[in-house]
Amino acid sequence: MREVKLSDGGVTLSPLHSDDVEAHLAGEDHLLVRWLNGGPGTRAGVDAYVRHCREQWEVAGPLRAFGIRVGEAEALAGTIDLRFAAEDLAPGQVNVAYGLYPSWRGSGLATRAVLLACRYAAGEGGREAVIQVDPENLASAAVARRAGFTARKPPHSADGTTLVWYVRGLHEAP
Repeated sequence: MREVKLSDGGVTLSPLHSDDVEAHLAGEDHLLVRWLNGGPGTRAGVDAYVRHCREQWEVAGPLRAFGIRVGEAEALAGTIDLRFAAEDLAPGQVNVAYGLYPSWRGSGLATRAVLLACRYAAGEGGREAVIQVDPENLASAAVARRAGFTARKPPHSADGTTLVWYVRGLHEAP
């Protein structure tokens, strides 16, 4: 597997590793559970997810999951993943999902991580990035807007879930 590392000089994205499991579990809070994870993580569950992410990198699968890392020590501050294929996505669309641990929120790291991930997605052939946000998740919507995304009416969801889609062309400047 080719190791991918993206950086803007302060925020670095690199694939998740087994070493990240404990840091993820320590950083998880009720907001990550509600907006991103769908339930509290367990060591076995997070370890299985990280192994799945590594496998996706190895086979160039549709999921590319990164750790959001900060500082010289590249401390794990959260995660961001790209999905190059999903049920509601049109060809060329890439879903972007992210979450920061509580101590890292509010300093612009998520916006910087989204911008780095979008550059990567464009280089991998993506044409449009999509961030799907629950209307009550104001912080995630703000990240999307700061990263140059605009709200668009989402396609009709089969399960009745209402999410606001924020979209941005991947070859547009934010």
